[in-house]
Amino acid sequence: MRPPTPRASVIIPAHNEARVIHRCLQSLEDSGLPLDIVVAANGCTDSTVEVASSFAGVTVLDLPEPSKVAALNSGDAAAVAYPRVYLDADISLSPTALADLVRALDTDRAIAAAPQVRFATDAASWPVRAFYDVFRELPYVRDQLVGLGVYGLSRSGRARFERFPALTSDDLFVQRLFAPDERIVVPSTFEVQVPRTLSNLIAVRVRVAKGNRQLAREGDDSARGDFSPSTGGTATALLGLVRSRPTTTPSVLVYLAVTLVARARAQRAKAGAWERDASTR
Repeated sequence: MRPPTPRASVIIPAHNEARVIHRCLQSLEDSGLPLDIVVAANGCTDSTVEVASSFAGVTVLDLPEPSKVAALNSGDAAAVAYPRVYLDADISLSPTALADLVRALDTDRAIAAAPQVRFATDAASWPVRAFYDVFRELPYVRDQLVGLGVYGLSRSGRARFERFPALTSDDLFVQRLFAPDERIVVPSTFEVQVPRTLSNLIAVRVRVAKGNRQLAREGDDSARGDFSPSTGGTATALLGLVRSRPTTTPSVLVYLAVTLVARARAQRAKAGAWERDASTR
């Protein structure tokens, strides 16, 4: 009997994710949908390839170069179905998230979609919890989110660009290609394991700051999108949060301190350095 036609392709770039990718792939299996799943293991020195290969029907690419961009493009080339869902290996989707994404993206329109994010902060220190108490209130997360580890594109949406450019922030790059009315946040959720310590949080935010600066500076000549910084909107949102809820002031101060430190370190960081949260792996 022929296998069912996949409802979507899911592309998972993975660099040394042996400790977390099982949870990610299990969440896809639990969706119950026929899927074309491509794990683009890149530059792995652990058992990521072996763990991913233990799941039936998963295509595993063993790429020598440790590069997320190269992994995304190789995964795209190997994928066979639309819509396309791009998923970080440390993300767990709720059981209905894939079905909701596929339903939203099953259209002729150019659409980008993502589930609602849920930050798992129980194991984190107080400064980390304070940071995410503020972060989850920002317009980027509440109203415009397409990213933070998972996003999907309709066939027409994926046609907005040829290849992923050599940029750190692939999710922000994709988000900026779509107008607000072309972005859909589906009602299901996905879980992000936040850094447990302040030092790991700063490492992650340094990577984000580097990616934002690179995107604002370079963008992509072949893509249509607004790649200008969004600092003004964030500042307005923070001021509004303090005015409406004065008790959030200590958390806002933590958010500002982490952001300023991360931006300063991003300016000094080496071009090829890759900051990563090791506390959740």
